[in-house]
Amino acid sequence: MSSSESVVVTKSTFAAPASRAWDTLMFYEQLEAKPPLHLRLLLPVPIRTEGPKEQVGDEALCLYEGGNLIKRITAVDPGRHYGFAVVKQDLDVGGGMRLMGGSYTLKELPDGRTEVEAVTRYTSPKRPRWLWQPLEAAVCHMFHRHILGEMRRHAEQPPALKGATPT
Repeated sequence: MSSSESVVVTKSTFAAPASRAWDTLMFYEQLEAKPPLHLRLLLPVPIRTEGPKEQVGDEALCLYEGGNLIKRITAVDPGRHYGFAVVKQDLDVGGGMRLMGGSYTLKELPDGRTEVEAVTRYTSPKRPRWLWQPLEAAVCHMFHRHILGEMRRHAEQPPALKGATPT
């Protein structure tokens, strides 16, 4: 990690086994619920993702209102870890932030629940860092909580109530 790179980590516990949490992870960019208003005002709103994203080396085009980015899958350990790098960003995020990548790590807990950890790596031109980094991290945590909350909602639904895939 470079000295100018920031990392934000958010954890959530799902009342579902890792296999169900993993299945929802594969569709997290196609969440049904729009982000809350405060996030829509602060961050680009996702539209959809095109292209494969299941194997290392896959690249997916992520479309947002106002731009896009390309993610390259860097690590896949089914049921445990999913990592990606942002290889191209044509999207204004937080007044100049550059997204570097991120990951999701799943840890199956003894009681059948799963801890899911979301990580985002980015750089920001905003100075002084002691002022801006905590604000950027707070917004990133809000975004993580939105994504993890939607994933948890899908993972915790009984299988009979879910369709073939979350949309």
